[in-house]
Amino acid sequence: MLVLALDTSSPAVTAGVVVVGGETVVLAERSIVAPRGHGELLTPAVAECLAEAGVAATELGAIVAGVGPGPFTGLRVGLVTAAALAHALDVPAYAVCSLDAIAARCTDEPALLVATDARRREVYWARYANGVRQGDVRVDRPDDVPSDGLTAVAGAPLFDRPGLRRRPEEYPSPISLATLARDRIESGALADPLTPMYLRRPDAVVPGAPKTVSQ
Repeated sequence: MLVLALDTSSPAVTAGVVVVGGETVVLAERSIVAPRGHGELLTPAVAECLAEAGVAATELGAIVAGVGPGPFTGLRVGLVTAAALAHALDVPAYAVCSLDAIAARCTDEPALLVATDARRREVYWARYANGVRQGDVRVDRPDDVPSDGLTAVAGAPLFDRPGLRRRPEEYPSPISLATLARDRIESGALADPLTPMYLRRPDAVVPGAPKTVSQ
């Protein structure tokens, strides 16, 4: 099956056309690092991938989207695009945790930390054993992230500790996103809700009632 994989949870705008079934193969992919360019770059990246793969959008059988965690604006671009494409093409959309997709490229690591930029001098992080997440995804300041027992770290180069090897995998890849959704794709599972993993409340607050000014 032809699958379009997207992720905008990080500074990278990631898109790719992947064949899922038998061997999972990438036909075309783009990963453009542009922290404030998700809205402008994602649609052209999708069009370029489809053209390079020689695939019409109507031939796609599913959409896979990284649901974060990630900053609100960039993450929303990818999820809105994925949902719109799935609706227009009448195909299912499947959700993948973006940190899991980074860890899926590091299945040889028995004690891995994946950390990505959460802004506000914080990181989103989770621990993995051979690509399998151990516990929940969290958001903390780098100094508050426990590193006991870890041997390597992947993701944004904002988290480094003495003794931890730095892995080169910084962002989710189309093939890792598609691989993590493969069982659902091949079984024809119902579409997932593309619910973003924000992990914390937005900065904006609902304004209160106006104050009464006495005369």
